[in-house]
Amino acid sequence: MIEIESLTKLRAGRPVLESVSFRGAEAGVTVLVGPSGGGKSTLLRCMNGLETFAEGRVTIAGHRLVAGAHAPRDLERVRRDVGMVFQSFNLFPHLSAIDNVTLAPRIVRGLAPAEARRRGLDLLERVGLARFAEARPATLSGGQQQRVAIARSLAMEPRVMLFDEPTSALDIVGARDLFELLARLREEGRTILLSTHRLHEIERRCDRFVIIDAGRIVAAGSRAELVADRSGGLEEAFFATIGGGAA
Repeated sequence: MIEIESLTKLRAGRPVLESVSFRGAEAGVTVLVGPSGGGKSTLLRCMNGLETFAEGRVTIAGHRLVAGAHAPRDLERVRRDVGMVFQSFNLFPHLSAIDNVTLAPRIVRGLAPAEARRRGLDLLERVGLARFAEARPATLSGGQQQRVAIARSLAMEPRVMLFDEPTSALDIVGARDLFELLARLREEGRTILLSTHRLHEIERRCDRFVIIDAGRIVAAGSRAELVADRSGGLEEAFFATIGGGAA
């Protein structure tokens, strides 16, 4: 479902991602972890075509992106199946929660307004925000905005969901609610890839880990595989990351 092969991304002629390769867990949770500025967000943006890359390829949700520019029609197909929840949420401030959720299904999928609203309300109920359907983003807390953004992504019925630092703007309660929702999505068989600075809070809910630093993959695998690989101090680095020391 997710495979990155030898992906290299350049800025001003210098690599910000260099020969990145890994596979994500299908119908499970893969987490990207590493220092700030290590390339996590850039990699996520390459995976749904928001950024181009110089070499390599991305296979995700049955679609393939190769190096160079992508045709708008190809990107539209990818984004129908790959949802992304941004670190800053990127909700439309002039639209209500329900209108944020239903906009893409109506415009991209051609869903009738009444049907889009019915499905949108179901999704807001699912994330615990049905009573805030008519509220605008500015009146909602960070955690509530986060859940609206998740409902908006789910409205397109994606096969894969990408989360960029989903806990960065949340307090403890908001982060707990998010982790519970991620656990439910995982139980439903969703394929999820997220980057986080709070690996110690979500570590037990993850299936695979990808440690990235300075644009390179340091290690990738299940928790057991990373712990078992003691070469180069990997076990110590992995647990330091879980504890927050490297994230």
